[in-house]
Amino acid sequence: MDRKMRGWLICMAIILLVLAACSKKETLEDSLPELEEDEEEVLIEEEEPVVSYRAPFTGMAIEEENLRRPVLVTINNHPLARSQSGISDADIIYEFIAEANVTRFLALFQSELPEEIGPIRSARDYFVHVAQGLDAFYVAHGYSPDAQKLLQSGFVDNVNGMQYDGTLFKRSTDRKAPHNSYISGDNVLVAADKANASMEMKKMPPLSFHDALEDAKIGDDAFAITVRYGTDPNFTSNHVYDADKGTYTRTVNERVTTDKVNDEQVEVANVLVFEVDYSVIDDIGRQAVDLESGGKALLFQAGLAQAINWKNDNGILTPVVNGIPAKLVPGKTWIHIVPTKPGMETSVTYTP
Repeated sequence: MDRKMRGWLICMAIILLVLAACSKKETLEDSLPELEEDEEEVLIEEEEPVVSYRAPFTGMAIEEENLRRPVLVTINNHPLARSQSGISDADIIYEFIAEANVTRFLALFQSELPEEIGPIRSARDYFVHVAQGLDAFYVAHGYSPDAQKLLQSGFVDNVNGMQYDGTLFKRSTDRKAPHNSYISGDNVLVAADKANASMEMKKMPPLSFHDALEDAKIGDDAFAITVRYGTDPNFTSNHVYDADKGTYTRTVNERVTTDKVNDEQVEVANVLVFEVDYSVIDDIGRQAVDLESGGKALLFQAGLAQAINWKNDNGILTPVVNGIPAKLVPGKTWIHIVPTKPGMETSVTYTP
């Protein structure tokens, strides 16, 4: 083989080796799995609800303004009337003596209007005055003579079961009268329409609220509270504080206070006790109650007790400290109205 031919063969060999190497590289690249490009994770922040308003009687933050007129209902608290309907939706429950040491509730509904409320019971003149002070639409079934005069004079917009028994007011069959009269939230609105009563809220309560539970740290430890109306255990309330929830539950005669409609426990953020002058006015034991003079009060919130006062502020019974509305924990409130005789020291006890 001459020299020229040998050079040509060497060149061909080099070319074949390069081609073989390229082919091998392509085969290797083809066999490698494709790596997925990392996708950049996009975090979408959830929008927090816009809180622009506070409920006027609970101080709870709400997204939409609620200016529905409050509804005040006299609810039976006789042992045969328990458990009551609708009370877990009440913003405030006032507990007054009606006669002797038997109490009734005045349940204030503004945030919610329950599907069923009751059993409804008769009015007293001081119940009517509380309703008028709140500018509430008042609901009762029956009345004392003094309350009847006020209601029939138009002192406050109202509906009474004496005129609408069997129509707007319904009787349940599982209880006997007078422990079985109920009204629905819808029929309250029908009644207001019949009475040409506006259901627009026109009077704001002078209540003040903490921004949060943690802000309420003034007072003595008080996790268990007992409030007595006389010596009858059927009208002795025991409130126990739940630190996890920041609320109080109530028991009477070791029976937890629940709502008959939904079987929920009634839980409140504040328990107030106002001391007022009661005086007996007739043989039945009906009472006259001084709602004007103000007096001593106790405020229980966040597991603490604080001695304060109450006053009538433009018709509304208001807890005050040095004349200024005491701050409440946002949430529902139970207000006991106890007599000056025997006095707060006998009517109320509490333990850490």
